[in-house]
Amino acid sequence: MENFLEQNVEPMTKFGYQRLQAEANHLKLEVRPAVIKAIEEAADMGDLKENAEYHAGKEQQTNIDRRLQEISDLLSNAQIVDPSTLEHARVSFGSTVILEDINSGDEVTYTIVGGCESNPEMGLISFNSPLAKQILGKEEGDEVKVRLPGGVKEFEVAEVKYQEIVFECHD
Repeated sequence: MENFLEQNVEPMTKFGYQRLQAEANHLKLEVRPAVIKAIEEAADMGDLKENAEYHAGKEQQTNIDRRLQEISDLLSNAQIVDPSTLEHARVSFGSTVILEDINSGDEVTYTIVGGCESNPEMGLISFNSPLAKQILGKEEGDEVKVRLPGGVKEFEVAEVKYQEIVFECHD
C-alpha cells in the first residue's frame, strides 16, 4: 500500500467513491443548474457592473465548477480498495491502529482511509496525512517517533487490526 504514495493513485473505499459520485451528481444536476438560472435572472435586471446577485452567482458557479473538477480528478485517479481483503499484520490502508503515547500512556485510535474520506474527529485519517505516512508498515509492538504539526511524539503501536469502518455518525 505504500506505493500509493509514489503514484498518482487515490485509494478509497467503495463508500468514498460512491459519496464522491453522489456529490458530483448533486452539483451537476441540481446545484449548478439553479445557480445558472439565478445568474440569468440577475442578468435580466440590467446593469451588470453593480449587480451583486449576478457577481455572486458567477462566483458561486466558478466554485462549483472548481469542485466538480476536483471530484473528477479524484474519481479518475481512484483505486477502490476493500480493506477487509488486506493483510493487517502491519499498518496499511483500512487498518485500525491503537497507538499508546509512550510518555503519557494515553491511547488514540485511528483508521487509515482515503484522503476524501478522512474525518479526524471520527478517528479517520488520510493515508497521506503526516501521521499515517509515518506509521504505515509498522506492526504491533513497534515504537515510532512521529513528527506532527504540534511537535515530536513517541508512540508504541499497541494494536493493528481490521474492523468495519464507520464513516458517518448516526444519531
